[in-house]
Amino acid sequence: MRATKSELGELERAVMKIVWAHSPLSAEAVREKLKRDLKEATVRTVLRRLEAKGFVNHKVTNRTFIYEAAEPRRRVAARAIKKIVDWFCDGSVDEVLVGMVDAKMVDREQADRLLAAIKQAEQQQPAKEPSRRSKKGVQP
Repeated sequence: MRATKSELGELERAVMKIVWAHSPLSAEAVREKLKRDLKEATVRTVLRRLEAKGFVNHKVTNRTFIYEAAEPRRRVAARAIKKIVDWFCDGSVDEVLVGMVDAKMVDREQADRLLAAIKQAEQQQPAKEPSRRSKKGVQP
């Protein structure tokens, strides 16, 4: 898989949402789940582009391409957010999170759920280096 991936267009995002929610599935199954009237050939083209970008993989079953996401949605979203953090906040995750609180995108209840989810994720992962704190960050 490539280190960097191109951004997704509107139709590609719609297809990826379906693939993440319902894979493995064929191009015909994707077409049926799309809320658009598209030909199967168009959906196959979109899936081929997504595969070229590294978002989906396929296997062949009875001469039918069956598609699956190359990575979980959460990991792709995290990579996109990392680009934003690096670009706007010089890598400071703390600055982004505090900004989200300031903009009322995250409230105390959501922050508490996030902390609980972080604890759970840390317990499920093997021990590794301590997380990198931002240079100008807010201490927890």
